[in-house]
Amino acid sequence: MGQCGITSSKTVLVFLNLIFWAAAGILCYIGAYVFVTYDDYDHFFEDVYTLIPAIIIIAVGTLLFIIGLIGCCATIRESSCGLATFAAILLLVFVTECVVVVLGYTYRAKVENEVNHSIQKVYNQYNGTNTDAPSRAIDYVQRQLHCCGIHNYSDWRNTRWFKESKNNSVPVSCCQPSISNCTGTLTRPADLYQEGCEALVVKKLKEIMMYVIWAALTFASIQMLGMLCACVVLCRRSHDPAYELLVTSNSYA
Repeated sequence: MGQCGITSSKTVLVFLNLIFWAAAGILCYIGAYVFVTYDDYDHFFEDVYTLIPAIIIIAVGTLLFIIGLIGCCATIRESSCGLATFAAILLLVFVTECVVVVLGYTYRAKVENEVNHSIQKVYNQYNGTNTDAPSRAIDYVQRQLHCCGIHNYSDWRNTRWFKESKNNSVPVSCCQPSISNCTGTLTRPADLYQEGCEALVVKKLKEIMMYVIWAALTFASIQMLGMLCACVVLCRRSHDPAYELLVTSNSYA
């Protein structure tokens, strides 16, 4: 009965190590996705410390690949030292992912205040040229999120660009793609996106943080199972003479 438990634990361990390799790729992808998305929205969110969870996620993903390699070798060779190292590193990664979850929730709560603080300034810096970073950021966000202005398209009336251009229009990035020959004129408001960008930017950034949080929680639960199986094999190996005899006899077969 005990040997059955050991065999099952070792089988689960090998399977989990394969999952760890897949998880390493997934976590690195999620971290890279956060970095790329942050680059698109960085003008609306000035706190670079928001990237800390993404940096940790990428580091954990890299470490998981190494863990999978150590775990496979230790499980197949039934190395006590290897399994102990495997369990210790898993515990370290588990604690790290708990930190990621806490940081994710912390920075997720700060998103709205950060965006509220910076978005008005970014819109005031708009000048309508592709060479200007804030202008590119605003045009990108308005096209991607299908929004116009901070709360709605009428917010453009208060911007420096609108007052200097004196053409009673908003940027063409506010135009709905289904409308042909849209010039952004405010005389045809039905051609424009009706929703403001502030709420959508906040929603998007919070979604990104939730991806990080759920990824950390999911893989933390898998690592708990890995630690449990490694501990079962280690305990049975050190306390069950029959298990040692079985390993010895098999090694000479």
